[in-house]
Amino acid sequence: MDIRGTQLHPDMIFHIFNRGINGAKVFFEEKNYHYFLKQYIRYVHPFVHTYAYCLMGNHFHLLIRIRSEDHIRSVVKNNKEKEAYWHISNAFSSFLQSYTRAMNIMYNRTGPLFESPFKRIAVSKEVYFSRLLIYIHFNPEKHGIIADYRKYPYSSSHAYCEMEKNTKLNKAEVFAWFGGNKGFFDFHRVNLENLKKINENLFLE
Repeated sequence: MDIRGTQLHPDMIFHIFNRGINGAKVFFEEKNYHYFLKQYIRYVHPFVHTYAYCLMGNHFHLLIRIRSEDHIRSVVKNNKEKEAYWHISNAFSSFLQSYTRAMNIMYNRTGPLFESPFKRIAVSKEVYFSRLLIYIHFNPEKHGIIADYRKYPYSSSHAYCEMEKNTKLNKAEVFAWFGGNKGFFDFHRVNLENLKKINENLFLE
């Protein structure tokens, strides 16, 4: 499975993930998590639908769908002759570079922060999408950071639990995928124990 060279084509769903170089931290204090999301919204959100995310101390996970090629063309201002996947890859690269620059200035460090290139897996099977979304939400509990993944502040799980919360997540499409709100929460509850037993290499964290 090629997790580094797969092109980010329009209308495809992807698991995007990456970690700090040699597993080093990429989030050093609370404000870093918020800045990371701010830069994600600035650079990447115009090109994708976001279904789930989780930011850990030394890595992150995103579950996204690339928007249509027509939409991508309507967003870009320069290099319109480039293929759509080039603009998506460029948006992610600009996003991660902007975050790295800010961390280097803030913490008086130099050099890259993340492993390169960032990793991605195309998601084509419904069951993989469903379990992956739960896996991303469950990550903080799996790593022993918190006793209840639903209370972890730096993932999308709380946004789904707080129904009225204003968010950039495409919650409506996710709930529809599970047949409604009840189906979403029932699937989490029923499959969580099984997910704990699944070989984590399945999700290539």
